[in-house]
Amino acid sequence: MLRLCALFKSKWKTKSRIFYSFFYTLCFSPTAAAQIVPDSTLPVNSIVTPQGNTLLIEGGTQTGNNLFHSFQQFSVPENATAYFNNAQAIQNIFSRVTGTSISNIDGIIQANGSANLFLINPNGIILGRNASLNIGGSFIASTANSFIFQDGSQFSAINPQSPPILTVTVPIGLQLGATPGEIVVKGEGHNLRIDEETQLVTRDISSSGLKVTSGNSLALIGGNIIIDGGILTATDGKIEILSALNGLVSVINSNGQIAIRQEEISQQYGDIQLLQRFPL
Repeated sequence: MLRLCALFKSKWKTKSRIFYSFFYTLCFSPTAAAQIVPDSTLPVNSIVTPQGNTLLIEGGTQTGNNLFHSFQQFSVPENATAYFNNAQAIQNIFSRVTGTSISNIDGIIQANGSANLFLINPNGIILGRNASLNIGGSFIASTANSFIFQDGSQFSAINPQSPPILTVTVPIGLQLGATPGEIVVKGEGHNLRIDEETQLVTRDISSSGLKVTSGNSLALIGGNIIIDGGILTATDGKIEILSALNGLVSVINSNGQIAIRQEEISQQYGDIQLLQRFPL
């Protein structure tokens, strides 16, 4: 199931297209940094060890079945793998980016078992043509400022020096700021073709793109969201795209299941753009 929530624009201004093209070219230029750098803000800090083309991510602070990671930068270049080497018992991996760089992900994100993987970076997230997932749970990418716990405490990306109170309670929501960064998903889109026998128009959809295992959710939550030919797949699960400002978005229900719901959105929505043969 695909659910979109935003204010759509039927026509895109030329200036916006020029700006977007420049923005994407800059972020994916050869000089753009593509690396994973942990910070030192957790009780037990994340550890990143390069092993060939794999960036092994260990450590982090575990509370109950939840694992928290904190990074100054988080980007994955083409042909590289960001491997979260979590224990099999972990149900949720919560990752934040506390620096000022956009996350450019053009490689593989991998985790063990059936853990759900959350990534927040208020600066923006770009998922390139080669980005893919090798995880057993749901994947939620967001440009929210922080995770919100039931008791009101936060795991914040914009105020990481405030000591996080990481309890066994599952964070229930994402707090979006006034100017959340963009989320961009690049891909090849579908390919239309005419069947020679039936003369019917059919489409071929590449097996590449972002895909979660059966029954899980794939969610993008942030400011403006641009799906530029990106392919999103969640067989028997949910694809949820929410573009909003200044609000709280519930992501986990009382049963510990992924369930995206707007709690406190003050009617300030961003834009969702579906471009370049996005397969609906």
